[in-house]
Amino acid sequence: MIRFRDRGARGRHQGGQIDAHHSFSFADYNDPKYMGFRALRVLNEDRVVPGAGLPEHGHQDMEIVTIVLKGAIEHRDDLGNSAIIRAGEVQRMSAGTGIRHSERNPSADERTHLLQIWIIPAETGGLPSYEQKSFTTSGVRNRWITVASGDGREGSLTLRQDSVMAIARLDDGKSIERQLDPTRGYWVQVVGGIIALNGIEMREGDGAAMTLEDTLSIEADTEAEVLLIDLP
Repeated sequence: MIRFRDRGARGRHQGGQIDAHHSFSFADYNDPKYMGFRALRVLNEDRVVPGAGLPEHGHQDMEIVTIVLKGAIEHRDDLGNSAIIRAGEVQRMSAGTGIRHSERNPSADERTHLLQIWIIPAETGGLPSYEQKSFTTSGVRNRWITVASGDGREGSLTLRQDSVMAIARLDDGKSIERQLDPTRGYWVQVVGGIIALNGIEMREGDGAAMTLEDTLSIEADTEAEVLLIDLP
């Protein structure tokens, strides 16, 4: 079964500093039909104007993954981490018993475009931690690149949940498949371009929840980028 989430039906917060689209209920956007999908609680697509961002605030008991698509974001937290996450890099914060952080666009003239994903951890508590890595390997196209997982496979970031996040960057006309476990759930998010998911057209910003499926097939109708989240 495939349940599509149309890009235009997402929640939206359009402020002077951040233009955000919410696939699931978040902040002032509340839709009882979209409170998350399995362990996936939040999937936000944000565009941040130069110099803007979020002041210091706290989180607890959440795995927070940020994928920078364009521009950069500057991170600071109360663990002592200070870093710039650039396009092609992925950041993971395990909030655990509590972490405070701030994020801002350090550019004077370029908007930042990013995805932020929250995963509910398998267990609450634990020490907070931080990790970031680059997944911009040149020439790696038309195949899945694992960027986060519960066991850190293939050099990915580590999550406190039995979940896997993978990105595929596809050339126009290329296809990619993946065998699925029908007992698990899968979220597909179109990061860019136009694709066909199991024969159904999807465009940038569209999402889909897949359950009771044994095969995922994606064909790129343009150059495209797709995020896949495998969930218990």
